Amino acid sequence: MRRKIFFSIIFVALAMQLVSLGIAVPLLYRHLTEEQFQRIRSEVALVGMGVERNGLDYLETLEGVDFRVTWITPEGAILYDSEVSSAVMENHLSREEIVDALANGCGESSRYSDTLSERRLYTARRLDDGSVLRLSINQMTILYLLGQYSLPLLGVTAVGLVVAFAIASLLSSKIVQPINELNLDEPMGNTAYDVYTEIKPLILRLEQQHRQLERDKKELEKTSLIRQEFTANASHELKTPLHVISGYAELLENGLVKEDDAHHFAALIHKESQRMSKLVEDIIDLSFLDSGAVGVTRERTDLYRIAQNAVDSLEKTADDAGITVTLQGEHAEMNGIPQVLYGLVYNLVLNAITYSDRGTSVKVSVTRGDHGIRLTVLDHGIGIPLEEQGRIFERFYRVDKSRSKDVGGTGLGLSIVKHAAHIHSAEIKLQSAPGKGSAFTVYFPVDESPEK
Repeated sequence: MRRKIFFSIIFVALAMQLVSLGIAVPLLYRHLTEEQFQRIRSEVALVGMGVERNGLDYLETLEGVDFRVTWITPEGAILYDSEVSSAVMENHLSREEIVDALANGCGESSRYSDTLSERRLYTARRLDDGSVLRLSINQMTILYLLGQYSLPLLGVTAVGLVVAFAIASLLSSKIVQPINELNLDEPMGNTAYDVYTEIKPLILRLEQQHRQLERDKKELEKTSLIRQEFTANASHELKTPLHVISGYAELLENGLVKEDDAHHFAALIHKESQRMSKLVEDIIDLSFLDSGAVGVTRERTDLYRIAQNAVDSLEKTADDAGITVTLQGEHAEMNGIPQVLYGLVYNLVLNAITYSDRGTSVKVSVTRGDHGIRLTVLDHGIGIPLEEQGRIFERFYRVDKSRSKDVGGTGLGLSIVKHAAHIHSAEIKLQSAPGKGSAFTVYFPVDESPEK
């Protein structure tokens, strides 16, 4: 950047010098031409007085002058010329300076001389006898002027370039100094922010990026912590049934179990293996939802029918727990992922059954309104304390750990519900109080777009 600013200043300086020369040379040329005219005006006045006193004799005595003298009759005939024989010269009555002198007493012109084959300046003066005395001199050309004044012009140009280089070096360093001193770690603390308003957008953008990086860093740290906790919890949850299975199997293997008790131990092993299998399935489902269900195509599906399938699947579980599950509402079509929606409803209903007391009921409803579809799962179970409600969607978090252990919950059901709702841009609301049951409501926004 400094290099670019430096050469930009040098370029501007050179351009200004060329422009200045382009203006100064014509002005100087005009000034010198005017001085030449002024000189021959003075000379023609002096020579005219001599001619009026002594006539042709005075003209013949002129020697060593650098101007041409011509004496012309009122009719335009040449009486005398200091450089060319008057006999070969044509009538000058039509010459511009002669016409003006005869009419006004004096006249001037500048033109190319056919006689001398050069450009000349002419000044004519009318004498008392009516004749005209004319003086002329070679007019300097632009090239002649540049040749005469080349050394001064080159000197001025050289000095200008030296000054331009010094100024360019100083300015370029001073301009880029605040930018080079920018504190990239604390953008809003830069003094350059007050020096150059032009870099305000850059400072603000850097500040936004720093904030975003801080947010990303915290999010990564949070994600890393969640994964560590998840790994630790998953390992712990898997160890428990594995230890039970391993212990009972070892008893059977060593013949320490009576034949009448073998069936009981086998049932316990089967129960723990089912629990472990369910935990693995939930972990796989949660990992799938964590990835945003990548690779799965959304389709037009009926949420009411999905809820009906989930309720039917949990019928035996509800019967064993002494819970009545009912479904009401209406058919509600939406764009979604059927298996993900099924997992959402299934886990909400299973959670309601798990934490409900025997003899109570769980009500599931699906309704459609102008603003979307609403799924509600209402139970009359133990309820959730207000201080616990913010954590129930965390992985492996249980409000009543002893009850979860008794019924064999994995602690991942509501986490699956949360991720499934997020994938469908749905909002989850909870109303609950200890001893009064819980009502989970999921709001799905209206989506009338065609199948993708």
